[in-house]
Parts: sequence; structure tokens; C-alpha cells
Amino acid sequence: MPDNSHVYESMFLISQAEAADLNGIIAHVEEILRRGDAEILAMRKWDERRLAYEIDKQRRGLYILCYFRAPASSIAHIERDCNLSERIMRTMLLRADHLTEEEVASQEDRTGLATEAKLRAARATERVARETEPEEAGEPAAAE
Repeated sequence: MPDNSHVYESMFLISQAEAADLNGIIAHVEEILRRGDAEILAMRKWDERRLAYEIDKQRRGLYILCYFRAPASSIAHIERDCNLSERIMRTMLLRADHLTEEEVASQEDRTGLATEAKLRAARATERVARETEPEEAGEPAAAE
């Protein structure tokens, strides 16, 4: 990394609909940061809560906290990509030079994110199965 790189803290707000594909969202965020020449230091789910006000007709959101190192010249590009993304509702990006490497490392929980993604995918599969069940049960039996 160039000498003008800094550590940044970012918070991504994701809609409930997008959070159903958590693996896809994580990959999307990682891709945006990769295109900005950022090195991800830590990433985790921060919270899932009701929003103070409705955003894009959404009342709840999932917050993902991420720490990364990037050149200062890349931050405008990363912010632009986040603002243009249809999958990210809001983003906040701050310099985090006040944090030590140990404090940043303590925020790492990508395994927890992966577990959460598996659970959300399983719930989505169950929901689809329940929604299609009545249709199948309602079909008349074939006459013998």
C-alpha cells in the first residue's frame, strides 16, 4: 500500500430484502472495496434494527461494520460506488486512525457473517417451500 493509505471505518446499511442474500451483499461490498484498492481488515454484522425513518420504503435494515486500509485517493471512488449501488441503502465512511491494530482486529467476525448468511438462505428456502406447499396440496387427485 502507498504511504498515503489510512485505516477507515465504514458502516453499510442494507435493506431486509437485500439482506436475504447476505453472501451476495458481502461479496458486493468486498468488490466495491477491492475496486478502490482497499485491504479489508475486519468485517462483521453490527446490528439489525428498525430505522428511525423510512428509507426507500424500508422500515428495517441490517448494518454491516467494516474496517479497511486504502489510499486516501481511493475514498471518493469507494463512496461514489456505494452511493450508486442499488444494493446498499446508505454508507458512512470515516477515518479510523485513532484505533489500534488490536482494536480493529477485535472487530473481525466474517465467520459469524458466513453463519448468518447460511441461516438466512435456509430460512428463505423454507419460506419458498411453505409458499408452494398449499398449491401442491390443493391439486385434485388423479382419478384411477
